[in-house]
Amino acid sequence: MNSTPSATDDAPLDAQTTTKCAMVLDSDLPLGLLANTAAVLALTLGSRLPIIGPDVPDGSGSVHTGLTTTPVPILRSDAGSIKALRGKALELGGVLVVDVTEKAQTTTNYADYTAKLSAGTAETLRYLGVALFGPKKSVNRLIGNLPLLR
Repeated sequence: MNSTPSATDDAPLDAQTTTKCAMVLDSDLPLGLLANTAAVLALTLGSRLPIIGPDVPDGSGSVHTGLTTTPVPILRSDAGSIKALRGKALELGGVLVVDVTEKAQTTTNYADYTAKLSAGTAETLRYLGVALFGPKKSVNRLIGNLPLLR
């Protein structure tokens, strides 16, 4: 039996000190689109990474669904800088990059989204937000001193 404390069933606690997650959103978006962009990024991260902890009972025995074991700061920037950040992250490699473009916000089903996204190019797309997960040093280098979204 492994005696190493774990952040999730799959990821050792040490992973929390060696990896980092962050979201960068276009601060010019209206509040509803900011919330939706963050939700889409978070759902995708949660489905790709073992970052959700186990369910936890409270003192009365009521069970609360497990939450993320990884802090996810939400930072702000503008659309052009988010596009550049995405490009740098892909070029650097070793970092999971999840992005949301305006194409995702203008469709109501996944088939339309894929058709619209396929018709564009990385150069012509407007990025509303990006989530990064990878080695702490790499993610810190990418996000620099971006301010928190407030």
